[in-house]
Amino acid sequence: MAERSDNTTHFGFETVPEHEKAGRVQGVFNSVASKYDIMNDVMSVGIHRIWKDAMMDWLAPRPGQRLLDVAGGTGDISFRFLKRAGYGHSTVLDLTRPMLEEGRKRAEAEQMAESLDWVTGDAMALPFKDNTFDVYTISFGIRNVTRPQEALNEAYRVLKPGGRLMVLEFSQLPNEGMQKLYDLYSFNVIPRMGQLIANDYDSYQYLVESIRNFPDQETFLGMVKEAGFANAKYRNLSLGIACLHSGWKI
Repeated sequence: MAERSDNTTHFGFETVPEHEKAGRVQGVFNSVASKYDIMNDVMSVGIHRIWKDAMMDWLAPRPGQRLLDVAGGTGDISFRFLKRAGYGHSTVLDLTRPMLEEGRKRAEAEQMAESLDWVTGDAMALPFKDNTFDVYTISFGIRNVTRPQEALNEAYRVLKPGGRLMVLEFSQLPNEGMQKLYDLYSFNVIPRMGQLIANDYDSYQYLVESIRNFPDQETFLGMVKEAGFANAKYRNLSLGIACLHSGWKI
């Protein structure tokens, strides 16, 4: 049996032992799975769809590529990728089985069934061989990983040489005044929406806190480079409310 780490990490604004975080994150997404897509629309006023389209624009999927979509539970990124590529294959991996089950229920999943695999797994210990995938994506998921650097290292391992990493995540606004206004909205409105729509205040309070704790753009860019990715860059979306990070395994 592996030794249990006594290191701590963030669960929202709470400090918890590392070995507890994955289970608590699972609890959050078990709770919100059935309302997750609706809440994404409400929380972002639908803008998350524009951000995901911007991700595909920069990624430019090509026919026949193999995608690993990590924390991809409800399939949004995989469906977009396969439509853009024309044909290819996506493996959707998520720590939380109910999220995958919600993804499988969607009409797109039925239409693309032969091009999709749904796998329960951990971003820090991917159940795949080295040099397997052409593209690795993780959308609004890496901030929930206990050790994001290990997830990036794993992304590098499973990508083929010439493979592409793309991360879409909430980030920090460059202007302090704007950040304060955004925080005011986030902390006062989003948990209340969670209560109203999903009957779950606490899970959405965690989601807001996890966004605020995530490293800023430059810090995360350094982590992408540390994992070995070349030509690493980022693009702010909506002034930095979200950010796209890109890197290549050369």
